[in-house]
Amino acid sequence: MTTEDRLREFRRQVDELRQVSPEGAEYWKARDLSGALGYGAWARFREVISRAEQACESSGTPAESHFVQTGKMVTIGGGGEREVEDFFLSRYACYLTAMNGDPAKSEIAYAQTYFAVQARRQEIADQAAEIDRRVQLRERVRGANRKLMSAAKTAGVQKFGVFQSEGYVGLYGMQLPGIKARKGIPERDDLLDRAGRVELAANEFRITQTEDKLVRDRIAGERQAIETHRKVGEEVRGTIRRLGGTMPEDLPAEPPIKKVVAQRKKQIPKGGDSLDNRN
Repeated sequence: MTTEDRLREFRRQVDELRQVSPEGAEYWKARDLSGALGYGAWARFREVISRAEQACESSGTPAESHFVQTGKMVTIGGGGEREVEDFFLSRYACYLTAMNGDPAKSEIAYAQTYFAVQARRQEIADQAAEIDRRVQLRERVRGANRKLMSAAKTAGVQKFGVFQSEGYVGLYGMQLPGIKARKGIPERDDLLDRAGRVELAANEFRITQTEDKLVRDRIAGERQAIETHRKVGEEVRGTIRRLGGTMPEDLPAEPPIKKVVAQRKKQIPKGGDSLDNRN
């Protein structure tokens, strides 16, 4: 059997051992995985798991989040059964287990490549999902702002720059130039294109609530509309403070949305795609 054949067989075996919980979380059973990784004796494989758990803790992640201790019934002499120790392992736990296994075993080398590729793919998928959520929220804020400007116009606003500025003053406690200076955002950049999801959500709430109040209370007159925008911003700010959240002006600026979207399109897993793509 060639190396490629062995890699292909290893991938097939590990994929077959993969299970999915009712909640959609994938996992492997340690005793099932031990054979695929070249360990015949549980005691030796248990030592590997212990080292992997320590590595998990050292990374700042609770081991119990990825290594879930459980039991397995096995048949003993006379047809009886007894429970033995087992673990449910997340993909990250499998990766750490492979990294702490015996490097002399070819199965461990295959596993290190396999789970490293899968971990990288999951990391990219998570990053992409975060970008998608941020982009979607930014588009919602953009649409909400258009509705707010329409409501402000109906209320008699003509100085739209002042109207917008007072909303920022209410939410951030300062005008737009001060916000950008505090966050280190260039003057030419749009503040909301540099905002993360939490900051965008706060602004969406400010915008939608202001529009609703202008319409619901039939606000008439530019001065009253501007004051309404500032007061709604202050209320949102007060809510954040009461909840113990980070004030919007203290949230870090994110990379421009267009830039991260472009980078995402270029992202591809590296370091072993060939193993993951073999059929």
